[in-house]
Amino acid sequence: MPSQTIDVIVLGAGIVGVSAALAIQARGRAVAIVDRMSQAASETSFGNSGIVQSEGILPYVFPRKPREIMRAALNRDPRAHIRYGALPSIAPALWRYFQASTEAGKTETAKAMAALVGAAGAEHRKLAAAANAGALLRETGWVKVWRSARGEALARKEIEELKPWGVSPVPLDRSALLALEPHVGEAAIGGAHYPDPLTTPDPQGLAQSYTALFLERGGRMEKGDATSLEPAASGWMVTTERGRLAARDVVIALGPWSNDLVRALGLRLPFFVKRGYHMHYEAKGNAGLGRPVLDLEKGYLIAPMKLGLRLTTGAEFARPEDASSPAHLARLEPFAREMFPIGPRKDAAPWLGRRPCLPDMRPIIGPFPGKPGLWLDFAHHHLGLTLGPISGRLLAEMMTGAPPIVDPAPFRAERFG
Repeated sequence: MPSQTIDVIVLGAGIVGVSAALAIQARGRAVAIVDRMSQAASETSFGNSGIVQSEGILPYVFPRKPREIMRAALNRDPRAHIRYGALPSIAPALWRYFQASTEAGKTETAKAMAALVGAAGAEHRKLAAAANAGALLRETGWVKVWRSARGEALARKEIEELKPWGVSPVPLDRSALLALEPHVGEAAIGGAHYPDPLTTPDPQGLAQSYTALFLERGGRMEKGDATSLEPAASGWMVTTERGRLAARDVVIALGPWSNDLVRALGLRLPFFVKRGYHMHYEAKGNAGLGRPVLDLEKGYLIAPMKLGLRLTTGAEFARPEDASSPAHLARLEPFAREMFPIGPRKDAAPWLGRRPCLPDMRPIIGPFPGKPGLWLDFAHHHLGLTLGPISGRLLAEMMTGAPPIVDPAPFRAERFG
């Protein structure tokens, strides 16, 4: 028999799981978060770029042009890196990703994501205010810079594509760029400022402040193994360090590890991970950055963080469990040194994170098909920090029968049936 019962168990203490727990708790349910780590936001939620991408409506798509595909396949595109040994196991999901990356698919995902992404900033502001963490959110926006006419053309194409969604980046010539970010190197000939997104210098600290709010409001944190999940008389049960814990409802919010559990429970998804690395650097002299800046054509970003200037890479396509590799970061670092005022490395080794993805670049938010009491909240790809609070709100509304803030249909697991 289980030693304890509670209304809802949330599996996963990243930004998505913590946000879901807070939203469910706010609707009157007693909630416990169960995670294998001893503190929140210790894995994927620790290492991101710190941007609440309220402009991130358009999905990141797989290359479609033969020349672009060939460059990527040969690892000549610095925006991505392929671990060839992983290809046999990840190729089926990448094929589904390629198939979904049409103009029609891109538009369909943008339509689904617009309202959800657009509400993300407001949900973060509400949680940060309640958690007395407003200082961890900055109203700086972020910048994408380009190096060439080709890069400018790509940026201006995106600007045009975003207009129907009410997103209005500000184009910057070299002079305007330097007025905003005086220490960007000569390699940047122009840029676009996205002024509306919030940024944070401490993504882990922000998530942990939300966790503290959850605990302050009577929530529980338990260390345990999500793979111990099994049916119980009252619904579902997991084993924690303090014994067995049962609940009527369980939310799977394990980020890149979610697929292992849902697959064991019988749900087959075209799931894959985009791995990424980060490294912190000292700033040179008195130089620095006021906001995150993306090197558009090379696919990495530098963000001013509590721990230093953080370089985050683009996507590495590999198996989730593959060993860390220095190759992608090593390739990008010379580009970063000519573009930004970064000095010596501050970390002993690059940090490795895993972005959980589905081919249409939409998360799964909603019930587990055919398993009453199980709920899904994962696969937020590049937008985990962005969508954590708003997807938690949507899930809580679905669980409690409240009117949903956005149409949940595009985020149901059944779309892959």
